[in-house]
Amino acid sequence: MVCYQDIIVYICMFVCFNIIGVDAILIHIKSHLLISKDMKLEGITVDQLEKAASFLKAIAHPMRIAILQYLDGGKQVNVTEIHEYLKIEQSTTSHHLGILKDKGVLGSKRYGKNTYYYIKNENLSNILECVNKCAC
Repeated sequence: MVCYQDIIVYICMFVCFNIIGVDAILIHIKSHLLISKDMKLEGITVDQLEKAASFLKAIAHPMRIAILQYLDGGKQVNVTEIHEYLKIEQSTTSHHLGILKDKGVLGSKRYGKNTYYYIKNENLSNILECVNKCAC
């Protein structure tokens, strides 16, 4: 069984190397209900693909990618650390963290007055690696 993180990596690679949008891929997949056999994703439901597309849309912003790259490697950091590192407003940082958390990309833990954010799934590193390859 293929987990939705695997689907995301395949979609990410497809987007990177074919230079088309996630929505176009989703429309194509819905019309065929399968991905090509060489990608080994037969049997994936449209709901799983929509969840993967939603996940990708959540990270599809330069600041959110920067946040994820900063958090990559198991870091747990608070809003202040992120906004100081990225040199953006704290309110902007909080907004992006909220989107990533709402879509299940990030988790959070509260310690005293501070909330620390972390990447929920270590497989996200594969997606970040794919994004880095696309940026070349």
